[in-house]
Amino acid sequence: MPDRDRDYVEFVEAASGSLRRTAYLVCGDWHRADDVVQDAFYKLYLSWAKVDRLGNPLAYARRVVVNAALDIGRRPWRREVPTEQLPDLGRQGDLAGAHADRDEMLAALARLGPRQRACVVLRYYEDLSIEQTAEILDCSPGTVKSQTARALDSLRHAMNQVRSIGRLP
Repeated sequence: MPDRDRDYVEFVEAASGSLRRTAYLVCGDWHRADDVVQDAFYKLYLSWAKVDRLGNPLAYARRVVVNAALDIGRRPWRREVPTEQLPDLGRQGDLAGAHADRDEMLAALARLGPRQRACVVLRYYEDLSIEQTAEILDCSPGTVKSQTARALDSLRHAMNQVRSIGRLP
């Protein structure tokens, strides 16, 4: 195997878990996240020589993943139809409470718009700076700040509703 391919394979093995989680948090579906990451790795492979030479392939891959996750929701055949009532999976002890909290947060995150969700994921899950997030989303730092502020306000409101009535509306 040529060195170029070996470097690419090593990068994919090291970064796939992180990129998959990021894609999931942006698009809200594990299967779609897998598709997004696969598409991103394909695009990355096509331009691997240039990306590797310029340095920081993770930043490039993260940008491709976020853009693909945002684009995939725009495709009409990918849109999901919401249901009136989600099935109650029940809660079991302390472990279930922790999962319920996580699920409530993920549900609140899913209610955000795609750009707001991407801002929150990149800023707080990936721990990127405002400037790095702006570069990935191809927007100004001011847009990142305003989208993040609106998203956090929406999340705060949703979680307060959960605490007051016990579930998301």
